[in-house]
Amino acid sequence: MEKGAEMIRLFSLLLAVVFLSGCGVDGEPVQPSVNAGVSVTPDGVYPSAAVGVHTGPLSIFLGL
Repeated sequence: MEKGAEMIRLFSLLLAVVFLSGCGVDGEPVQPSVNAGVSVTPDGVYPSAAVGVHTGPLSIFLGL
């Protein structure tokens, strides 16, 4: 299997786990947290974003 296809498969699996845990399939629904920002530097403008869920001892965050 190609490395790119393997990464897409892994990312899709991780996204499905986050979605299922956030929608309440495994119990009580969990509210996700979202962070977004913009950094302005002399080199340019850089956007950033992160989304995550936190329940009990488990936290999952994805950032761009």
